[in-house]
Amino acid sequence: MHALRPLLRKSLFNLFAVTLACAAMLAPRTASAEALLLIEADSGKVLQAENATLPWYPASVTKIMTAYVTLKAVKDGRLTLDTLLTVSPTAASQSPSKMGFRPGTQVTVDNALKMMMVKSANDMAVVLAEGVSGSVDGFSAVMNDTARKLGMAQTSYVNPNGLPAEGQITSARDLGILARSFLRDLPEYEYYMHIPAIRFGKRVTGNFNKLIGRYPGADGFKTGFICASGYNLVASATRNGRRLIAVVLGANSGTARAVKAAQLLERGFAPDNLTWLRPSLGTVDNLVPVDATPPNLRDEMCGPNRKRPASDDDDALIAAGGGATGSGSATGGAAQFTFFTAGLQPPLMKASELMASAAAPTEPVLVYTGPTRTGTALIAAVAADADQQAASKPRAKKPRVAKKPDAADKPADKPKDTKTAAAKPAGAKHAATKPDAVAKPAEKPSAGGDQAAKPAKPKAATTPAATKPPAAAKPANNS
Repeated sequence: MHALRPLLRKSLFNLFAVTLACAAMLAPRTASAEALLLIEADSGKVLQAENATLPWYPASVTKIMTAYVTLKAVKDGRLTLDTLLTVSPTAASQSPSKMGFRPGTQVTVDNALKMMMVKSANDMAVVLAEGVSGSVDGFSAVMNDTARKLGMAQTSYVNPNGLPAEGQITSARDLGILARSFLRDLPEYEYYMHIPAIRFGKRVTGNFNKLIGRYPGADGFKTGFICASGYNLVASATRNGRRLIAVVLGANSGTARAVKAAQLLERGFAPDNLTWLRPSLGTVDNLVPVDATPPNLRDEMCGPNRKRPASDDDDALIAAGGGATGSGSATGGAAQFTFFTAGLQPPLMKASELMASAAAPTEPVLVYTGPTRTGTALIAAVAADADQQAASKPRAKKPRVAKKPDAADKPADKPKDTKTAAAKPAGAKHAATKPDAVAKPAEKPSAGGDQAAKPAKPKAATTPAATKPPAAAKPANNS
């Protein structure tokens, strides 16, 4: 039996190679617009890699590096979590998603980090960048220097939040390296990577990473989306002391990226009796970068065929078995072949159903403006932020809502005046003209009002009736 084992291994390996080659020819071309990576956190061993070294637009997963650089500065003593930072006009002008604070508002490093990692607040990323390095450009230089030191050979940064910018590029390989480095270098701060929700004033925001609170053992990291990149996710999970990191780039919805990451993690945690059969993929650091232009998924993600505008918190469920580029079901087509060639069975759990379910109940973490507070001072700060929200929202929304009822009410109020005037024979004619003069946006409605005030004259009522009601209806339509 022992003598036959090498022969059996060789035969199975040849079969594996032939099957892999056939699958490569049969695989849909759309599979190239997606990058997947699964690695062990401790060893860096690559368990699965598809387009892992293809350059990609990072979007908000950039904020993992922003958090890394900021927390390294905290660890090195250059600032503290309680350090107060000020929202600058540059920070306040950033595009959503953001907290929307006015210039001059102060927030601690701790609260800015929580807002940035959970809500993906672009303004808070700039606040942190300016607080650590004085400017966005200065902070970006530190980010790039840090990337080189960590071995992120395919990454360059232009800003701290991942908003579209020429030259802002990374890869699944480099994001895997960054996630490993964060866990290795800043274990005392990894709490910021898996906060399930925050509460600011009366507003609660859940983590855009749908694995948090849904997938067993999920404990990090960050999502990202811009039209060019598609939906990105760096995720980690731990079971029985073993931690895995999954990277998904280019999924077609917020739920799709979570489903794919969950399935990658599930395969990694599943027992694998065919490790000896498959060639080793080595470690994430040894993956060879590809010199290419990042794919641009703008048309697929934000083109006219999208049912609604895409955003980072899009919760559209992945359609089974198809969809736009990179949107195929992970249980069909090429993904099903991946299960076969990996020597694994499809996971028993239905990841799509798991991601569509409600997150485990949890108490949101309080965030607030101003200095660090505790006890009754914290309660007062949270209440003050809630009051400010309540005071600012009506001014922004209610004028339009209030005008419509007023305009609609006016035509109903005027007949009451004409009736009252009709009860006074001596002044009936004069009273009938006044209300119309007040109500009319043009000249014609007043004539309609005059005729409506004289029900005793059939001729006068019938002749205008054919022409005047449309004119009288105009104010209601305009409202």
